[in-house]
Amino acid sequence: MRQHLRRETEAPVPAVPPLAPAVSDPADLEREAALARLFELHYSSMLRLAVLLGADDPENVVAEAYYQIYRKWRRLRDIEAAEAYLRSTVCNLTRMRIRHLQVARKHVEKPAEELVASAESTALLHDDQRVLIDALQQLPARQREALVLRHWLGLKESEIAAAMGISCGSVKTHTARGLAALTQAMEARR
Repeated sequence: MRQHLRRETEAPVPAVPPLAPAVSDPADLEREAALARLFELHYSSMLRLAVLLGADDPENVVAEAYYQIYRKWRRLRDIEAAEAYLRSTVCNLTRMRIRHLQVARKHVEKPAEELVASAESTALLHDDQRVLIDALQQLPARQREALVLRHWLGLKESEIAAAMGISCGSVKTHTARGLAALTQAMEARR
């Protein structure tokens, strides 16, 4: 009898709520579809961009860029500008990652081991490109970014300026200095 009374006074166990709501907001469905299209169209080019800019973990940089655009999707003024926003985010994240590694290396007492490129990064680059990539890696970050955005992606100066967050005049300066240094480095290797 006591067991029977105890069962009636105990609170009922609530049902486990579903992981995802059954009916989604149409705006969320639209965002998901648009981001899926953006991923299909631009993932490999964003990965190559991160590699060329010198990211030690380009897959994570690109994944973080997609996450950031996912979070800020509703605040995008122009959905057509999503690719430019994504490209700018990849540039900024790569730059921040490189700065972080430089600071971390300064505080390490023993010399840092060379970073090993991922299999995906290595597969993207052909043998004849490796010499050029090595020379690019020796350039200052801003010069490298300007050259990659201009000559690899074929962006206009105004698009590069927007992606890098600098003026068009600075883009011209970084591009010219980067080309001069790259030319000198390539000629020295011959």
